[in-house]
Amino acid sequence: MKKLINTLKNIWSIEELRNRILATLFIIVVFRIGSYVTLPGVDPNKLQDLTASNGLLGLLDTLVGGAFSKASIMALGIMPYISASIAIQLLGLALPYFSKLQKEGESGRKKLNQITRWLTIIVTATQGFTYLRTTIPTDAITISQGFFYFSGVIMLVAGTMMSMWLGEKITDKGIGNGISMIIMIGIVSRFPGAIYSEATARGAKGEFLFFIIELVVLFLVVIFAVAMTQAVRRIPVQYAKQIVGNKAVSGQRQYLPLKLNISGVMPIIFGQALMFIPAFVASMFAEKSDVAQSIQTIFQDPTSWQYNLLYLILILAFTFFYTAISINPNQIADDMKRGGGFIPGVKPGLPTSDFVAQVLDRITLPGGILLAMIAIFPSIASLFGMTQLFAGFFGGTSLLILVGVVLDTLQQIESYLLMKKYEGLMESGRIEGRQTSVVSR
Repeated sequence: MKKLINTLKNIWSIEELRNRILATLFIIVVFRIGSYVTLPGVDPNKLQDLTASNGLLGLLDTLVGGAFSKASIMALGIMPYISASIAIQLLGLALPYFSKLQKEGESGRKKLNQITRWLTIIVTATQGFTYLRTTIPTDAITISQGFFYFSGVIMLVAGTMMSMWLGEKITDKGIGNGISMIIMIGIVSRFPGAIYSEATARGAKGEFLFFIIELVVLFLVVIFAVAMTQAVRRIPVQYAKQIVGNKAVSGQRQYLPLKLNISGVMPIIFGQALMFIPAFVASMFAEKSDVAQSIQTIFQDPTSWQYNLLYLILILAFTFFYTAISINPNQIADDMKRGGGFIPGVKPGLPTSDFVAQVLDRITLPGGILLAMIAIFPSIASLFGMTQLFAGFFGGTSLLILVGVVLDTLQQIESYLLMKKYEGLMESGRIEGRQTSVVSR
């Protein structure tokens, strides 16, 4: 406890860090206030059925902190920007123009950011119109429907761009990655309500001991997620001696860190986005076929073993896919050879590329399996009678985003402490976030 108090004092004594933390808190408050502002022309009292508790809509409502179900001006949050960023990243693999921009350094990055912003507006307008037409009940609209849809799309675009701007301000003036922080705050905002609803439900049944056990299990699941996020396969890289002026500088040994979970949370998001397809297709034939009706019932139940088996397969497939597009072994081998580095016992060039690819294949499978386990933990928790809101924190997208953002933020805070010659946050060593690249020894 004494060390914790001293650490907090050290953090507060660094003026730049203190100002960044205060700026981050202020921006978070502004964002949360905006998430409670209902779209003009909507009667909030008639939105009781706007729950969006299942599937992709439930995931979106969780990531934006309940703004989706409140018909807020920030109902879509930062998610259209995330979708646009992923699309631009994939276009960099398919189109030479975007691939060229990715290699042009700062000027190319600015051009890509500009394209991403324009694409975000298009994506938000499309999703916003669909959201207004399919999700908002017509009896909750208090003005002309045509004018409501027109003004509503404009407000949703403005809300998303505002969320994106606030995220960029956190990155520039605050602490941590702003976009990730905005998503995390939306998730965390629902945690107190989840705890209260679960405690109330267990208390009504007299199952207080079971509630305590649930909290212990949740703590263990978080530790498991942290361990998986930080797990790294370090490949030693030896650099040859170099002549600097009249002196010979001995070669250094560094490490090429390959994360066990390179793809992060993306396979879960992609997998969950596709899980509505079987039920949707089956619903088109449900009236004429008993088999289709059975399939629709099965895949509308997130706790069924068929649903979770398909979910697991999709996560494994997207894990391999996203790892393949994120890391290029040939480029790693070329950069290593150009810098005078080599892996001990492995020849430079193609053998190095094959070795890195082999290591990636060996760590991607267990990483994908562990990621799939975390993804289906909420379904397992629901089978034990937990409320759906509380079970969502036992795994899936919410838990991985929370763990990743917290680790990145703590790593940045620790960097400030070490820069000012204070002790770090942990006695056992440095905190490694998701952004850690090469670890030198």
